[in-house]
Amino acid sequence: MISTWVSVIVMLVAFVNGVRNEDDIQPCAKVQTPSSVVPLGSPVTATCVIRDDCPLVIGQAVHIEWRLGDRFLPSSPVATESGRVSKVVIPSFNYTRAFLTCCVQASPSQIVGGVEIRAGYPPPAPQNLSCQTNLTTPNTLTCKWDPGEQDTYFLTKYTLHTQIWDSNESHAYNLPPGVHRYTVPRSDFVLFSDMDIYVKAVNELGEATSAHITLEPVSAAKFDQPKILKVEVVPRRYGCLRLSWCLSQHQAWMHNFHLSLEVRLKTADRSQWSEPILVVRTRPKRSVDQCRLLHGTQYLAQIRVRYQQSPWSEWSSSQSGVTLESAPTGRLDSWMKVSWDHMRKQLNTHLLWKPSKQFRSNGQNVSYIVSLQKVPSERGRVCSTTGNSCAFQLPGRARKVYLSAVNAAGKSPPTEVRIYLPKAPAAISEITAIPRDDTSLLVQWKSLISPGLTDYVVEWRPLLKTDRSFIQFEIADRNQSSLTITGSFEPYKPYGISVYPRFKDGIGLPQTVNAYSRQKAPSVVPKIRIKNTWKSHIELTWDEIPLDQRNGIIQSYKVIYWDKKGLINVVNADLEERRVILKDLNILSLYEAFLMVSTPSGSRNGSTIHFEMEPFDAVAIVMIVTASGVGFSLLIIFIVMTCFSNQKRLKGRFWPAVPDPANSSIKRWSSDSSRDTQTSLDTDEPNPIYLSHLSFLDLTMKLNKKDDDMWSNSGEDTSDLGDSICGSPFIPGYSGSNSDSVPYATVIFSGACTNPPPKEPHHVYLRSESTQPLLETEESFSPKCYQNMAADGMTTEQCFFGSCHNIEPEEGTDSVILWDDFPFLRALAMNETQND
Repeated sequence: MISTWVSVIVMLVAFVNGVRNEDDIQPCAKVQTPSSVVPLGSPVTATCVIRDDCPLVIGQAVHIEWRLGDRFLPSSPVATESGRVSKVVIPSFNYTRAFLTCCVQASPSQIVGGVEIRAGYPPPAPQNLSCQTNLTTPNTLTCKWDPGEQDTYFLTKYTLHTQIWDSNESHAYNLPPGVHRYTVPRSDFVLFSDMDIYVKAVNELGEATSAHITLEPVSAAKFDQPKILKVEVVPRRYGCLRLSWCLSQHQAWMHNFHLSLEVRLKTADRSQWSEPILVVRTRPKRSVDQCRLLHGTQYLAQIRVRYQQSPWSEWSSSQSGVTLESAPTGRLDSWMKVSWDHMRKQLNTHLLWKPSKQFRSNGQNVSYIVSLQKVPSERGRVCSTTGNSCAFQLPGRARKVYLSAVNAAGKSPPTEVRIYLPKAPAAISEITAIPRDDTSLLVQWKSLISPGLTDYVVEWRPLLKTDRSFIQFEIADRNQSSLTITGSFEPYKPYGISVYPRFKDGIGLPQTVNAYSRQKAPSVVPKIRIKNTWKSHIELTWDEIPLDQRNGIIQSYKVIYWDKKGLINVVNADLEERRVILKDLNILSLYEAFLMVSTPSGSRNGSTIHFEMEPFDAVAIVMIVTASGVGFSLLIIFIVMTCFSNQKRLKGRFWPAVPDPANSSIKRWSSDSSRDTQTSLDTDEPNPIYLSHLSFLDLTMKLNKKDDDMWSNSGEDTSDLGDSICGSPFIPGYSGSNSDSVPYATVIFSGACTNPPPKEPHHVYLRSESTQPLLETEESFSPKCYQNMAADGMTTEQCFFGSCHNIEPEEGTDSVILWDDFPFLRALAMNETQND
């Protein structure tokens, strides 16, 4: 459109600058060129001739200029008398359309003539000519071709030519520009007669013709979808199906023609079809047998047809059929997990299995039996199911079970499954899982050198489903370190993948990793909570994201916070602790913070919280300092009082004094009371120590030497003898002893304490076996041996408190001195006197 308007403007300018006469207006100049349509990139030559009567050049010298579009071109004048002819040569015309104008130099330059030049390419020969017959009513023949990818920049017209060989009848069909197909009416062709067909393309630069094709219209017919009438079992032939079929109603008249047929099959549990099987020279309504199929398996079948080299029809609709059943064959791949029940003394077993590459179920309804016996029986059966796993208990002595598949035709040979208990050795150091696409994951692991290793078991299950039936497994060779697992993995859902090493005598420790087939940002972000604040620090915590809303592996928690000045800080948190401590915060500043949770495929920000750091309370500081000062002062007072007070009295309060046999006295002794005497605080006796109490035992029989040895050498505790017999609460006048008192010793009499004294009294002193210290200091002031006093004043040596070796009694010693030195004996004498 723009080029047309430019052409009109150029012509108007030329005519305005032209010469007017009586008849018409003549342009001042005429531009001549061999052709206004040229091949693109070819040279162009043009000549401009200015009329003598052109008013722009009358009476003055002429200088001619050339312009191509808005670009000036160098030119050369033609040697003439008038000098009003100019010629220009363009070596390569690279425009599809442009205006070449001739101008007279003036102020400004004036256009006196011009011409439009168009360039392009001649049409290419049409390619890939093909024709197809439609056998529906009415019958038609449609031909189509490819014009080529090159743009000619000119309108190209196509013409379809047909000629019937038998009658030499020919037809030409002109098509509008841009149309590259045509449907020949039924009257212009014969189904069973050969035809010659070709296409001619024409534009302003030339023409081209496609290659000729010869065809029989019926051989170019594309049939409608055929129909499978039924799929049935071939009697007494395992693995065979028989298909009955026919053509559509429009092509039913061709039932006597030999056609080519293709059959494709697939099992009901698969999504991909098998490679088509070609059946040549068959007639409609004649059945076709397909064999070498799996036994007892449901198949879906489709067919398509063609005549000779005609295009294939579309695939028919599917029809299903089931082959004859036979007993299952092959073995099953199994994976057993065992744990020991200590309470019931049995094995908790979970067995999974799946068909191996050699296994054939050979039936529709297949069940599985797990038995302790190689020949399955009701007695040894532990599990029967139609699934692919089973949980049961086994006796502790069981070492193997047998797995069999059963259908209506029989049982498979049993697959032996050995029972391996878990063992400690680890054969895997690291495991990773990388998604390859939405339906597969690449599992890789690092192996350790482990003797006795047989293979690896790769187990995976969806973590959001607890049912054991969702567990799947694959077995890898012991030399493998990677395995690609495939299945119906759901995107954004977590899967637990474990690799178990299997040894000859057990199952090693597994390595486990969580994986996703596809990840994205988490669905939710937990809310931040303020846990603790102190000084310029604040502790923030948050809850764990639920597993079903993570959408991927959580890689980081980041707390982003800023104050009113806009300074942004980022703190990374530990994935396990889920807490951060923000430090060095400004007091009386308002802060904002939010949590960002990231996975490998995206991040999500949580809601924003606001918090302000308050100053520490001055009153609280004063109270703390005051309390600390008071406590310190009390501590100083206590230390001073301890250092300058009566140490012995203070020591008596914290460490009770125990009587010392070497430094003891009796303040008061009466026959009717054996109560403890309390220490008088106003006595002048230095450090008085008194007995807690004395006990008396009366023995009816005289102790002999053997009995003496028994008493003196006894290792039993005698600290409670003071509360027996005479010291018993059953004896009148007994007042008991203080609960805090410590028995000093027990005095044993040969006769009853209430009877008259015998002529030869015999006294035995038994020292208490108390574990409390008897002395104030580490040094012992107690005599190593006590001496009993006989009635005649003679001493009888008795050793109950120490060794009596090398101790000889002094002769001529006054008995009074002995009484003064041994206050216990003096007390004993007083007791005897009172009894008398």
